[in-house]
Amino acid sequence: MQVFKFGGASVKDAKGVRNVAKVLETTYPKQKVVVISAMGKTTNKLEDIISLYFEKSKELSEAISSLKQDHYDILDELFDNSSHPAYTKTNYFFDELSIFFDRNKSPNYDFVYDQVVGFGELISTSIVSYYLKSVGIENVWHDCRNLIDTDSTYRDADVNWENTQQKILNHINEDELSITQGFIGSDSNNFSTTLGREGSDYTAGIFAYCLNAENVTIWKDVPGVLNGDPNVFENTSLLEQISYEEAIELAFYGASVIHPKTLQPLQQKEIPLFVKSFYNPKDQGTKVGKGKLLNPLLPCYIVKKDLVFLSLSTLDFSFFVEENISEVFSLFHKHQIKVDLIQNSAISFSVCVDNKFKNVDKLIEILKAKFKVDHQKGVSLFTIRHYDDDAIKRIEKDKTVLLKQLHKETIQFVTA
Repeated sequence: MQVFKFGGASVKDAKGVRNVAKVLETTYPKQKVVVISAMGKTTNKLEDIISLYFEKSKELSEAISSLKQDHYDILDELFDNSSHPAYTKTNYFFDELSIFFDRNKSPNYDFVYDQVVGFGELISTSIVSYYLKSVGIENVWHDCRNLIDTDSTYRDADVNWENTQQKILNHINEDELSITQGFIGSDSNNFSTTLGREGSDYTAGIFAYCLNAENVTIWKDVPGVLNGDPNVFENTSLLEQISYEEAIELAFYGASVIHPKTLQPLQQKEIPLFVKSFYNPKDQGTKVGKGKLLNPLLPCYIVKKDLVFLSLSTLDFSFFVEENISEVFSLFHKHQIKVDLIQNSAISFSVCVDNKFKNVDKLIEILKAKFKVDHQKGVSLFTIRHYDDDAIKRIEKDKTVLLKQLHKETIQFVTA
């Protein structure tokens, strides 16, 4: 049993869906669980639709119709006539989406978010499943909300591993090709939940753990894990081998190729993870598993953009001590603020934070009641693992460095 994961870029259009079929044919299309994300930028468009819903905008219906047409364009290229059941299933999900908006009474954004965004994965997997059948690749479509059991922390749910494993073992036939969604699950009230943005990788890890899979392969539009994002850094190189520990470090600092939560369950059972190109499925790609820390050993560059840099000090210029720090972190937790970098001195405390849930402005106003607060939005956090002097110069060139933090294997810069 193997687990494959295809991201949104791999199924962004009809050509991509056809290529998924080719990859499966190349790698033997049975005894696999295939986890698939929403098509292209569908999740972003659903987020815009949610915003229109809360704004009570008259453009809501038009935005839903536009997204439906996007999927119809793909259907029209894949199937000969509009009576194919793939159209019926797609219509069903868009009807469900509209019904939810008509009936929903909850003002909770996070709850609404999780009930809506998962439609992208449900629709994409249905289309892929029907297309595979049309070209002779038999498969079974599964609604992942019936398989992954979580708590009710909407937008970042925790998995109930015992219940989830039992459900997966009861529903997945290891001799078949199973198609399911990344990113989504459900809580004890059967409301949809999500595992955090980019959680489809994590979904693949969950299935692999529960099924004791032989390996996991994440299919990307890059040849494997590179030592930097080629859209940001020039002259990047392929990393052929990465240890679990090093991969977790890279993911923790923000490397986007592998989701941070994906690696822990795989490491527990020593299940290898491969990152390969869906354009060249026979290439070796990158293996994450036991073995060398990194091969080849190169500086690895990571950047997280559009962060917020906060500097706090006491109003009476007294020391910034454990009591202050504890209070600040309690507020971070309450407002779902993820801290990416910390530095403190006797009278000040500086952090670089991610404003994913758009709560920073509210937090700043609360902090101002007890602290002097300076902040700067739109900063970038650069991280170099296994740095050398040339790597440091490369990042510092032509940038305003607000903060630098140096460790044995890692250096980080906050830049304006």
